[in-house]
Amino acid sequence: MITRELLGTAQVPGGEELKLFAHGRDFMIVMGHNELMSTRLRGSEEALATMTLERLKGLSDPHLLIGGYGMGFTLRAALAGMGAKGHCTVAELMPEIIEWARGPMAEVAAGCLDDPRVTLRMGDVAEAMLLAPDPFDAILLDVDNGPDGVVREENNRLYSKSGLHNARKALTPGGILAVWSAFPDPKFTRRMQDVGFAVEEVEVRARYDANGKGKGPRHVIWFAQAD
Repeated sequence: MITRELLGTAQVPGGEELKLFAHGRDFMIVMGHNELMSTRLRGSEEALATMTLERLKGLSDPHLLIGGYGMGFTLRAALAGMGAKGHCTVAELMPEIIEWARGPMAEVAAGCLDDPRVTLRMGDVAEAMLLAPDPFDAILLDVDNGPDGVVREENNRLYSKSGLHNARKALTPGGILAVWSAFPDPKFTRRMQDVGFAVEEVEVRARYDANGKGKGPRHVIWFAQAD
């Protein structure tokens, strides 16, 4: 029997401890009893990027803000789907996440952080939105388990009306705010609508087989378009 091996720990500022485990060739990041992400379940994180690019109506060279890095599934899917002049700014709060990507998970990362189309910004994605010199074509958020501060209470400001207003200001006309969640949240949908977004809520699966058939848990992505 293969047992889980603890590879590292990281303290979330204002939150709980994260643990990186290896289980054979698979990796998982766990908070308490909650498995936040796993190399076995990547489908919805990849869909966050691919479905956003689809909604940018074929824009080949978009500038995306991705928060946070996680296991890099969203970043790698975005890079695969954009042109040579596209760009991804990745905002990651936790230095250990990047250390894990360049260390025990280097094979999973597949060099994506060293792609010339990538800028890594260590810090809060909320600040990355406010301080960006130019607007983004899309902002992709996967920093918590949904639109509440489970991992870090301060993440709640991203999902508040003021946080959503800030996201809207940081987008180009017609830009998209895409938010990943492990569960639906009708109140969050209404909140996005209240700040002037046109909102589409899409159910995605945690993984997809070789034929594109969805399997595993059902997740939610909101695609909120600015006018």
